[in-house]
Amino acid sequence: MISIDRLQPLLAAALPLALLACAKPPADQPTLDDLDRELTSNNQGDPVLTSAARRQIMIDPALDQSSNARSVRPPNRPDPGAVPPDDIAATPDGVDPSTLRTAPAAGDCPDCAPAAGALTLGELARRQKNRRIADCSARLRYSATWAAQLSGEVPLYPDARVTEAAGATGCGLRVVSFASAAPVDRIVDWYYTKTSRVGFAAEHQRQDRRHILGGTRGDAAYMLYVAPRPGGGSAVDLVTNTGVDSGA
Repeated sequence: MISIDRLQPLLAAALPLALLACAKPPADQPTLDDLDRELTSNNQGDPVLTSAARRQIMIDPALDQSSNARSVRPPNRPDPGAVPPDDIAATPDGVDPSTLRTAPAAGDCPDCAPAAGALTLGELARRQKNRRIADCSARLRYSATWAAQLSGEVPLYPDARVTEAAGATGCGLRVVSFASAAPVDRIVDWYYTKTSRVGFAAEHQRQDRRHILGGTRGDAAYMLYVAPRPGGGSAVDLVTNTGVDSGA
């Protein structure tokens, strides 16, 4: 029989061996080093996997903008409706010249210089001699929808392609820039015909190739600025206080 005193040293020596035996993985369980060596050797032996691992990552250019889709970035092309095309003169304006009255002969143009120096529609309205228009110019707001709120007395030309518009509620002020296929004289005659039929007295002025037709009827007034476009047709600015308010 082994005494307790002799057994204690044997137990102390056997305990570390038992712990090592518990920590050692079974013979059939691979270690991390074994797995790493196996994956490395397999990839080196398989030419397809090796080629794929070494190949440069490719990005589909058709999809590279789909991520972060809500980010703000400039458009990839200009707004097609921002500027009328240069071939506008090739499109008929739909106006029969035989139905038009001829505007009064053009006189000197004291209003041409102030209008030529106006860089914005608001500034053009502010420079008007008609005080009701000039005083209302501070309330102008820009939107293409104002062009649809011109009255039938001083309307848009039939083929007008609006480039900019502004307006103000409560005073009927509308300022619209547009292009037309029609020549300058036809546009002047068309507006003279329209406005004279509803009682506007008109005055026609000219400086070089720029024409101004202005009309008044009591407190109502309009000014029309017309010049030829380089690509054909005419460029027009229309200022009037006869607009129809619709809550815009």
